[in-house]
Amino acid sequence: MKYVTRRPGRAGLTTAVAAAAAGLLLAGCGTTTQGAGASEGVEELKIIVPADPGGGWDQTGRAMQKDLQDNDLVDSAQVVNVGGAGGTVGLTQLANERDPNTLMVMGLVMVGAIETNQASTTLEDTTPIAQLTTEPLVVVVPADSPYQTVTDLVEDIAERGQGVSVTGGSAGGADHILAGLMLKEHGVAPEEIADKLNYIPFSGGGESLAALLGNKVDAGISGVGEYAEQVKAGKLRALAVSGEEPSPALPDTPTLQESGLDLVLTNWRGVVAPGNVDEAKADELVTLMEDLHGTDAWAQTLEENDWQDAFLAGDEFEGLLTDETATVQQTLADIGLVQQ
Repeated sequence: MKYVTRRPGRAGLTTAVAAAAAGLLLAGCGTTTQGAGASEGVEELKIIVPADPGGGWDQTGRAMQKDLQDNDLVDSAQVVNVGGAGGTVGLTQLANERDPNTLMVMGLVMVGAIETNQASTTLEDTTPIAQLTTEPLVVVVPADSPYQTVTDLVEDIAERGQGVSVTGGSAGGADHILAGLMLKEHGVAPEEIADKLNYIPFSGGGESLAALLGNKVDAGISGVGEYAEQVKAGKLRALAVSGEEPSPALPDTPTLQESGLDLVLTNWRGVVAPGNVDEAKADELVTLMEDLHGTDAWAQTLEENDWQDAFLAGDEFEGLLTDETATVQQTLADIGLVQQ
């Protein structure tokens, strides 16, 4: 089985995105120069990170904050952490947000958390602005773990079930989905996965890392950028990455496919605005993200964090959200994490 999230490349979007950006610039700004003037009207920006500090959403929000301010795209950007329930607590806050100059970091994790938490507020209550990145996940164990391969880990879970603990991000998110899909690909029946998988979710990457370093759990799953430094320092050992190719950040770590599990899963991240913003404000926020995406600083941020550029704006991003919601709903049902 292969599960591949949509990963649009820039080549297929260049004409549409460029045309949209040009139209916004001409209609809304009277100039085609990128920079603060291109996003006039978004002087002070609030960035909601719907998770505790230390995880991928937090890294993304703070990278946006720095690059937006350093490139004078906004006068100021404030990051507000609102953790809980896979981001759905922050999602509810966004739905009630009165400041239109607000963006919330979100991604595949939130799509799954909405389903597993049966959240009353959904992505339909937001205004899609842009997809920014995709990132492979990595399966790690403490440095002294007896597991030498990802197959060793999956076989032990299949045999001992709840006796093996796996930590990661919020329930129903990309990390949780990958753990379930690994068991399914190994041959565990879908109806048995939820009972066998002892998954311990954390809202922030710092908490899952502490559990791993303290040998409180047997394995962990997260974005490569969250665990790579601890792997390089020898405190964790990487068993496999979930992309189609090895990760530049962990070049010696095999992919799941190379490890015998025919499975690919990448975690994407993007930003949405409050659902009550008008079209003009939505256009300003799209343009702001276009401007950020066009900076050298953002290109450097992507490279440093091993994030893959997956920029997709406006209506096209809205289409992605619709498709991903349907895919995640089916996948969570397939691995027994939600009932259809």
